[in-house]
Amino acid sequence: MISIHKLKIRLLLLAILWVFLLGAAAGAEVVERIVAIVNDEVISQSEVEQMAKAIQSQPGAQIPPGSGKDLQRQLLEALIMKKLAKAEAKRRGIKVSDKEVKQTFEEFKKRNRIEDDKVLAQVLAKSGLSIKELKQQIADQMLHERLMSVVGAAKVVVTEEQVREFYDQQFPKTGGNQVHLKMLNMPFPPGATEAQKEEIKKKAEMILQEHRSGVSWDKLREKHSLLFQDLGFVSVNDLDPKLGQFLANVKSGETVPVQTLQGFQLVQVVGRREGQARSFVEAAPQIRRILQRQGMEKQFNEWIKGQKDRSHIKIMM
Repeated sequence: MISIHKLKIRLLLLAILWVFLLGAAAGAEVVERIVAIVNDEVISQSEVEQMAKAIQSQPGAQIPPGSGKDLQRQLLEALIMKKLAKAEAKRRGIKVSDKEVKQTFEEFKKRNRIEDDKVLAQVLAKSGLSIKELKQQIADQMLHERLMSVVGAAKVVVTEEQVREFYDQQFPKTGGNQVHLKMLNMPFPPGATEAQKEEIKKKAEMILQEHRSGVSWDKLREKHSLLFQDLGFVSVNDLDPKLGQFLANVKSGETVPVQTLQGFQLVQVVGRREGQARSFVEAAPQIRRILQRQGMEKQFNEWIKGQKDRSHIKIMM
């Protein structure tokens, strides 16, 4: 059984991962190791390493299973698919304007309550990224979405029977308990040592004490260049079970530190409520969008595999 909210979170995480998985490497031109050739384009070792760092920097994101060469091969496969998708988008004349990227970039800052680009640059630097790279990743994500729509949308037909079946079998009939969460994120720097992790831990404890002494979240965010996230109300059932159990004993308005593999988070339980169930008529539009998206992703994945089979790819890893 997959809840609607969990599917929404999954799609959001997929979008986030596409943003960072498809990010183009930037920086000064240097002679470095080439690990793959895709038609007439190359993939460097630094691109693979940047992808790993980008994933590790995301709170709650999971590195693909595997280690060492196995993990690098998985990341390389994702980069190969990215090269093929961008080449096909270019061939079809699919573009993303600077104006669209700027608008999405400003929305990103607004969602994370960051008004100053200087502050954003400081936040991104902790994850090994720059504003220029973030904007490129936004453009790549938008390009991917448009290509996927062109490739798959026309082939996907969602019937009323499918919508009804999804509602009857997977849509939650009871709202369940929900919790409103806000977070301040303190990620470990890429390739952090144990000493660096301990330093981040001490900083998290210090910031928590500042907050408990009366310093507002906005002031803490600005003072320490932290990324703020307001998740709104989420279903307790959609949280990691251990996190859900931990937060069950946290009172509304209380802030607690949470350690993850990627760093530390200060999590505030803003409030709690009982979720409300929705009728089939109310839920149908959302279910239809979910099924449409699932169908498009399936069509696109099949198409991109076909592109790979028809391409000249040489792997040197």
